[in-house]
Amino acid sequence: MELKEHAAYLRGLMEGLEIESKSKEGKVLKAMYDLLGELCDTVADMDDDLNQVYDELDAMDEDMDDLEEAVFGDDEDDEDDEEEEDDEDDAEVEYELTCPNCGAVTVVDEDTLLNEQVCCGNCGAEFEIEFSECDDDCGCEACEEPKEE
Repeated sequence: MELKEHAAYLRGLMEGLEIESKSKEGKVLKAMYDLLGELCDTVADMDDDLNQVYDELDAMDEDMDDLEEAVFGDDEDDEDDEEEEDDEDDAEVEYELTCPNCGAVTVVDEDTLLNEQVCCGNCGAEFEIEFSECDDDCGCEACEEPKEE
């Protein structure tokens, strides 16, 4: 039911109870009904105004889309592709380290790795990272590259 229908239903109930509008209770109920009717009218007006705003906003959005297409054309697609390539290039390398204290694997980024001091997320122990020279059979990219002789 709409708000106005609810208000009319309440008015019908009030009239059906045959409450005199001259009694104290009748005056209160009549004033409450009048207030309810005014509130229903105000809400209905606001709802109509809001629907009109939504319609105008949709029309403006469509106009803006047309304007962007006219000004930028297909350049937006090219920019999206470039941004995706930049995101892939900027992806940070992560390293897995095994805690010497509890054996849990901790994942760190390159900046943390270069600090040479890592804190285990599992047990909280701090441990140092020692970098050593490659022993030619570790499987890293440097070992797999052909050596110049």
